[in-house]
Amino acid sequence: MTVFSQLPASVLQAGAIFLSIMIEALPFVLIGSIISGMIEVYVTPERVYRSLPKHKWGRIFFGTFIGFIFPSCECGIVPIITRFLDKKVPSYTAVPFLVTAPVINPIVLFATFSAFGNSPRMAVLRALGSIFVAMILGIFYGFLDTQSIQKLDRKQPHQHDFSHLSFWQKIFQIFVQAIDEFFDTGRYLVFGCLFASMVQVYVPTRILTSIVATPLLAILLLMFLAFLLSLCSEADAFIGSSLLSSFGLAPVLAFLVIGPMLDIKNILMMKSSLTNRFIWQFMGLTTGTVLIYAYLVGVLL
Repeated sequence: MTVFSQLPASVLQAGAIFLSIMIEALPFVLIGSIISGMIEVYVTPERVYRSLPKHKWGRIFFGTFIGFIFPSCECGIVPIITRFLDKKVPSYTAVPFLVTAPVINPIVLFATFSAFGNSPRMAVLRALGSIFVAMILGIFYGFLDTQSIQKLDRKQPHQHDFSHLSFWQKIFQIFVQAIDEFFDTGRYLVFGCLFASMVQVYVPTRILTSIVATPLLAILLLMFLAFLLSLCSEADAFIGSSLLSSFGLAPVLAFLVIGPMLDIKNILMMKSSLTNRFIWQFMGLTTGTVLIYAYLVGVLL
């Protein structure tokens, strides 16, 4: 206790925030890693291709809406996406899934519904926003930019044939693959949570709240805040509801839509397997699309 009592209060606060974000995020990284291990053991490239629609538009829609029945928090979505890409799932299917899976799944929609006074409006607007962004990205990577989004010099996973294993051997291999994925992804999560906790403590609130005189600035501010806070999609709705009276509908909607798609943790985790070119494109397209969507919603509603 003596050692901790000598530390500045801001350091203790940053440490507490860091631990809270880690505790919040790690279970979902673990879930994502286990799902990734299941994909590695049970899903062959041939099986993936058989399940995908034949038409490109169908594959875009498939990636956009499959998250409703195949949920994942954004904390654990990157290893799943990486595994899908390893199985030759096209980027215009994987990227829409990356965008919508943390938002349109029933858990997050119910949390949003509850956080905003059991009103379905914000949950519906949030889901529509994520679907809109996913479609834009799917069209872009399906028709305009068809280059690979994976790093060529990244560490390539070993390809194994698990079909001959018994049931319990497959279960064991799922956990072997999941542990490897968990620690590979977790190191990026640690740095992301550390940075996010320092921002929350050491960036004065008055600087953030002094530039909300115009709707566009307010939207951009809360989008930037969502990026810095790096909240899990199961929890961010409760933070967003507390900001509603201060910032209004459009900025809070932008906060809820972009948060699960684009935050510090995700960007750092993406850097391990996806190209810098894709990351910059993803950031630009997502930011621009969410900005337009939230602004139009604010004008119309």
